[in-house]
Amino acid sequence: MQFIRQTYESLIFAFQALRSNLLRTTLSLLGVTVGIFAIIGVFTIVDSLERNIKESLSEIGDRVVYVQKWPWAFGGEFQWWKYFQWPETNYSDYRYLADRVEGAEAIVAMDFKGRQTVKNGSNSIDALIQGVTFEYNIVSEVAIEQGRYFMPQEIDKGRKIAIIGADIAEALFPNIPDPAGQLFKINGLRYTVLGVQKKKGKGLFDIAGNPDTKVIIPYASFAQTFQSSDPSVDIVVKGRPDDTGLVELEAEITGLLRTKRGIKPSKTSNFSINRPEAAAKAVSGLFGVITLAGWVIGSFSILVGGFGIANIMFVSVKERTNLIGIQKSLGAKNYFILFQFLFEAIFLSLIGGLVGIFLVYLLSFAKLGSLDIVLSSNNITLGLGVASIIGVISGIVPAYNASRMDPVEAIRAK
Repeated sequence: MQFIRQTYESLIFAFQALRSNLLRTTLSLLGVTVGIFAIIGVFTIVDSLERNIKESLSEIGDRVVYVQKWPWAFGGEFQWWKYFQWPETNYSDYRYLADRVEGAEAIVAMDFKGRQTVKNGSNSIDALIQGVTFEYNIVSEVAIEQGRYFMPQEIDKGRKIAIIGADIAEALFPNIPDPAGQLFKINGLRYTVLGVQKKKGKGLFDIAGNPDTKVIIPYASFAQTFQSSDPSVDIVVKGRPDDTGLVELEAEITGLLRTKRGIKPSKTSNFSINRPEAAAKAVSGLFGVITLAGWVIGSFSILVGGFGIANIMFVSVKERTNLIGIQKSLGAKNYFILFQFLFEAIFLSLIGGLVGIFLVYLLSFAKLGSLDIVLSSNNITLGLGVASIIGVISGIVPAYNASRMDPVEAIRAK
């Protein structure tokens, strides 16, 4: 009980010492403030960027693989001359896999055509046109707000119907609350609006295209309009939940497609099986380097701040030598003196850390395009933890020297 009481008194002494020297206290914590702001600021922006990119990657499918001609390159040497000779994946490959793959939850063929002007009378807007087969809504979420999704027979017959994004609906049908059933034109061809997607808003990275400015149509209709010279498709296969790592699915796809293309066992495959999680890992690796740079930059400021706090603590011990002697002569234990100065150093550092974190919090209100900056509780905890450690390291030597003073010599000091 006495230990707890004396520790509490040490806290009070430390707090009073800081209050009595406000200007010195403020100048001392500036270095720590700048350091914590640099580190936590970088971490917060990196976390926000990484979260935004991974959310965009999740929009291209969960538990899926993409069967394509070109592999997704993430660093290293990209042997484009090798892949250039490979055949394109086409609708025939899709049908072959769709009829034979057993370990898939859904298989989709799709393709894109960018910056196509869609019209309704005098209203027009540029849109991304996407042709898909029926199971697309299983592979990727299609949030229908008005109308409905395609039916299998509508996809198979290649009917001139479309699911449009919210921005498309607002531009083409500004005075119509529910555009479902309305007509508009793509490349001079009339299409009927089957459904309207829920508004998503602009993202920092819309990897699969922003749904708000996208028009989804049956693949057969898309092929007739846009693929007369380039009939290639992306084949997207969604695996089953019990296939850990999609290992069985990938092996099944590889075996079937090699058989279809007549590839001998001694030859390498002439197609790529790409995974969104590989992109996510590449993103994490890139941001890991940026995070390390943030540590290095912030560490210099924190180091300077730590030296500043240590210097102030040595001065504080010198100024209060006589008081230390009086306290020890009245029975104060060594740990009481040690804690008194150590708590003062920790308080200094923590206040600096709190100010730095508060500046990062203010930064989160800044508008950086469509990037939503969020200060996480983990980064707050990290900032306070780093500040506390700096306080302990900066104050331990001055506090130890103060605790080891001889009371008689200390009282004599002027």
